[in-house]
Parts: sequence; C-alpha cells; structure tokens
Amino acid sequence: MAFDIDRDSVVVLYKGGRLPSWRQLSIIEQNAASQEHVDLMLKVARDHGLQRLEGFKLVGPRRDYQWFWLIEFQTIEGAEAWIEAEMAPPYGLYGYYEYFLSRRCGADFFDSWVRDRMPPTVPLDADPHQIPELWTDRSSAILLMFERWRPGAEVIEPVARGDAEHEARMRQVASEQRLLRLEVFQLIDRQWPWHRVYVMEFPSFEAVEVFIDAEVQPPHGLYTEVYFYLARKWSPEYMASWVSYAAMTVKK
Repeated sequence: MAFDIDRDSVVVLYKGGRLPSWRQLSIIEQNAASQEHVDLMLKVARDHGLQRLEGFKLVGPRRDYQWFWLIEFQTIEGAEAWIEAEMAPPYGLYGYYEYFLSRRCGADFFDSWVRDRMPPTVPLDADPHQIPELWTDRSSAILLMFERWRPGAEVIEPVARGDAEHEARMRQVASEQRLLRLEVFQLIDRQWPWHRVYVMEFPSFEAVEVFIDAEVQPPHGLYTEVYFYLARKWSPEYMASWVSYAAMTVKK
C-alpha cells in the first residue's frame, strides 16, 4: 500500500549512543562536554525552529546503539545543521551516529488504529540549558519496527500477499492490546535493510509481544523484512522543553 507523504517537514531518524571512550573521561570532563553540547544544540534548535525532539532508550543496547531519536525541522537545512552540530567535537568525538532523513507518512490510514491515545507531553517548566538528571519513563512500552518489502514483493498481487487479512488482524490486535500510538516514517534515502520506521506505544511489553507475533504471521509476513527493538521513552518532559524553547525564541 502506498501511503500519503507529509512533505511539510523533515524528520531526522537518529540511531545513536556513546562510544566506550566516553567512560574513560572524568565526570568533570563529561559534564563540561555535555554542557557545551547542549548549549550548541539549543542554538541550532532556536536558529532553525526545532519542531520536535523525542528520544527512546533501548531495552538492552545493541553494541554502541543505545538510543533512537526523532528530530523534526521544517527544512532540510535545519536537519543538516543539527547533524553537523551534533557530531562536532568535543562531545561528538565520543558518539555513535547513524542518521536517516525521513517524512511522516500514512497518518490518515494509521490514526484510526489508535483508540486510547496518549495525552501530549507537558514540557518541563525550566531552562533546558540546565541539564536535569535524565530518566527512563517506565509508564509505557515502545516498539520500534524497521521494515521493507522483500525484493520482488511489491509486484505480487495484494491478495496473494494477504494484505487485507494482515490489516484486519493488526487492527484487531491494536484494539485488543490498547495501542496508544502509531507513527510511520518513510526514508527519503532508502537503505537496503529498511525503508520505513514504525514507532508504536503500548501499555506493556506483553502487549508488544502479541503485536510482534501477529505482525510476522504468513502469508504477509513472508514478504516483509522487519527488525524489532524494544525501548522506553527517554526524559520526555525535558526533550519537550527544547521544542518549547525553540518556539519561544522564534516568536520573540
């Protein structure tokens, strides 16, 4: 199925983490590098109108991959400025980076899957330059799904792929497991392992497990290649305060 693409903004998908060399620094060195990094990134957020910043901490890192981020700007230039600043030394010397540019897609189709939608995150009422103790939000469970059709699957008839049955099954599971959120992002620069990213939120990891089991069932599951990662939201109120800061400075 071809989804509608939202071309009004660009979303940076960032798979990242800290290299082992970071832990060789003293606490004083880490704090100084972190503060310089935050100050620089908030300047980029202000100058380019950051529209969204959301982080997810993996439940179990994959080597140096520990976090997944959604970073949204109105323009490619904003996304480019963010990436360049994020990799700048000294902080950038100690990071693991995989960046992909994407667009939000399929909102009209997937919005109806969500019945118990999560309320908007309330930003911290504090200056984001002051770094709080960052935390893992354990109030819900996040499923990150990276997906693509297997080669040749696009030209197979939808009936043979079981598309209708798959959609009906996943809608039912979404309802029964109280899906709280579903967003889809399509890569601008398609990568071989995956073309789309799904960010889903459930009340528990038990619900996530049911969703995964249903997603890979044949025949539809035979034609897609998927990678799953379990995660938690990472300091959501603090990240939301960055967007509030950017919006406030733009209005001024």
